[in-house]
Amino acid sequence: MQETECDFNVSPLMRGKEVPLADVLAAREQRAMRQQALLARFQQPVISLTLVTPGPIKSSIGYRHTMAAALREGDLLFWQQHWKVLSREVYWLDTGAEALWVVEQQAQTIKQAVVELEDTHQLGRLWDFDVICPTAGPLSRDTLGLMPRRCLICQQPSRECGRARQHALPELTQHIEQMILGWLNRD
Repeated sequence: MQETECDFNVSPLMRGKEVPLADVLAAREQRAMRQQALLARFQQPVISLTLVTPGPIKSSIGYRHTMAAALREGDLLFWQQHWKVLSREVYWLDTGAEALWVVEQQAQTIKQAVVELEDTHQLGRLWDFDVICPTAGPLSRDTLGLMPRRCLICQQPSRECGRARQHALPELTQHIEQMILGWLNRD
């Protein structure tokens, strides 16, 4: 892994280790195994939280602040709704922070609530809350008739922008950094 600590083009907020794609893919497989184990154990919906982190740097002080805000908001949502949390796990990895909750509630209800968090919170666009139903599998925005996620920069559907590589990595990371700085400087 290559350190970017001496790269003066990268903001201190976004500096971290460059993670090889193979490590990211292995982490994704590990997360899927943890999700399946929780589904088998509890037979209740699993909420899986990761961050939108384009490029080879998946863990930085900026991303850690972003994940901490997402964890607070997720915990607060479940508490405010009086939903019983059966399990909560958080992993601070070089391949990106991850969290898993098991919540005793209808998966569709949870998905609608976390999509609202993603769509309304100042940092929500950087959060990726997936909801996995023990019987129907992962729920998408499409399955609930909701609008697709939008690009961070141009507001087009994010999948289309990503596939077409509409925006250069430095443009994306600079925009993400500005979002995080805006959140940190909000008071």
